[in-house]
Amino acid sequence: MVVEFLDECESTHLHLVNLLKSNAIKPPHTISTKIQTNGVGSRGNSWLGYEGNLFLSVCVDKNSIPNDLNDASISIYFSMILKEYLKSFGSNVWVKWPNDFYINDRKIGGILSTKINDNYIISLGLNLVKSPENADILDINLSADSIVWGFCEQIDKMISWKHIFSKFKIEFEKSKKFITHIDGYSVDLSQATLCEDGAIFINNKKVYSLR
Repeated sequence: MVVEFLDECESTHLHLVNLLKSNAIKPPHTISTKIQTNGVGSRGNSWLGYEGNLFLSVCVDKNSIPNDLNDASISIYFSMILKEYLKSFGSNVWVKWPNDFYINDRKIGGILSTKINDNYIISLGLNLVKSPENADILDINLSADSIVWGFCEQIDKMISWKHIFSKFKIEFEKSKKFITHIDGYSVDLSQATLCEDGAIFINNKKVYSLR
């Protein structure tokens, strides 16, 4: 895993996408930046980039992920990899379906994933020192750089989807108190059923988490 640290970047996600498309890098490759000026969030939203927070994008291919992990499970898999790492230091962070990090009932971060041919780019933002209004910060004191290294080490272990899903299945009950956005509509998750691939079955249809 190549790990690259930048001082400033508009968007680690778009930067890594461009590097991959231009054949300037080969997976596995990680980019982190101290300051992000135009971050990309889910549903086309921007992600505010306060200095000291975590801005991280990882590019992996099929050889860097476990054999039982499919496209529909990518966002949840990498969210849980980071969550379990933070939990080992005493954090109470949890993953809200499909791609948000929470402390109690307040969001502290999120994940975005993109597939390009046989490669995946997974981008994470996490509030470590400062958050927007109505959000929160991580409940333990870890630097962005230390989280980057720890996260990459966990990726290298290629933990099975089966193992990760067994943990997320229990945690999913917390998501049922919330709403999510599906096809532009707000949907109550209280009636959702979690499927083995990380998708949910709700309103008579299966909805996937890949974003």
